Amino acid sequence: MTKFSCCATSAPAMAETISVYEAVGGRAALVAGVDNFCRRLLADPVLGPFFPGGIGVRHRAYVVSILGDALGGPTRYAGDMVGGHRGLGISDAHCDRAAAHLGATLVELGIPRHLTGRIMAIVAGLQPWAIADTCRPAAPRQ
Repeated sequence: MTKFSCCATSAPAMAETISVYEAVGGRAALVAGVDNFCRRLLADPVLGPFFPGGIGVRHRAYVVSILGDALGGPTRYAGDMVGGHRGLGISDAHCDRAAAHLGATLVELGIPRHLTGRIMAIVAGLQPWAIADTCRPAAPRQ
């Protein structure tokens, strides 16, 4: 698996000069990360059943777009995350499992620790829109 690093130095000050999107490697890194994350979700015995038909190309593209926007990329997501997740019965425990898979994905891809914490906090902030009223947003983990 290809690993992505943010820049020549892992110092947090250097990462602050560019967006998180750029620091992790842009769209190519997000596509690799989303593919890894989706494999983990599908393999999870609790989360996998949320995706009975798998996670297709279109769904993955939405996730790449959402994350790209949230991490400071050039494209803005204009879809309906609330509508897409409404009525699925997603619980806090499901959110925690998905967050653990995201963290493991970031580690496997070699994302520096200081960026991993920022990404996890940014994604935690998306929960109210992605999960509507079915899951409380987690406190950002530093």
